[in-house]
Amino acid sequence: MNVRFVRPQEDAARILALYRPYIEQTAITFETEVPAIPEFEARVEQIAREFPYLLLEDGGQLAGYAYAHRQAERAAFRWNAELSIYLSERYAHRGLGAPLYELLMRLLAMQGYVNFYAVITGSNAGSIAMHERLGFARIGLHEATGYKFGRWHDTVWMHRRTGAGEPGNIVPVTALDAKAVRREMARTQQELS
Repeated sequence: MNVRFVRPQEDAARILALYRPYIEQTAITFETEVPAIPEFEARVEQIAREFPYLLLEDGGQLAGYAYAHRQAERAAFRWNAELSIYLSERYAHRGLGAPLYELLMRLLAMQGYVNFYAVITGSNAGSIAMHERLGFARIGLHEATGYKFGRWHDTVWMHRRTGAGEPGNIVPVTALDAKAVRREMARTQQELS
C-alpha cells in the first residue's frame, strides 16, 4: 500500500472512476450526476491547493482517497474542515479507511485546523461507526434532507475537535514542512502494512 498526494491532471479520471458507483448506485453521496472529467479535475485541483487530498494505492491501483474542504465560508469558520473518504468496493471493510482518515486529520491539524466535520448519510452505518471509533461525536441529524433514488435520506453530522483556545494561522497544505509530512505519510504506510 502506498499513500501519496493527488496529482490532479494524472489522477482525476481514476478518482472519478472510483467515485462513479457512489454517485450512480448509492445515496452515500448526494451528487446525482457524474461530472465531466475536466470539471472534476478542476474541482480536485482547487481542493488540493489548500487541503490534503490523499490517494491510497495498492500496486498502482487506486484503493481509495480522502480529502477535506471548507466546512463553511464565513471567516469565523476558517479553522473548520469537512472531511470525506471513499474506498473502492474491492478495498472496503479491510481496515484501510481509518489510517488514511487519521493521516488526513493529522495533516489538517498541522495546517492549523481545529474542528473536523463529517456529514454522513444516515443509512451509512459503517461510516458512522468508523467516525465514532476515531473520536467523532454525533452533533446533529438532518431528517429527510436529501432526495435520491425516489426517497428521502437523513444526514448525520459528526464533529471532532483537535484543540482549544486561541487558534493560530491556517497554512496551505503545500506550505507544510516537507520532512514532517513525509514522517506522517511513512507512519500511515507502516500502519497499512
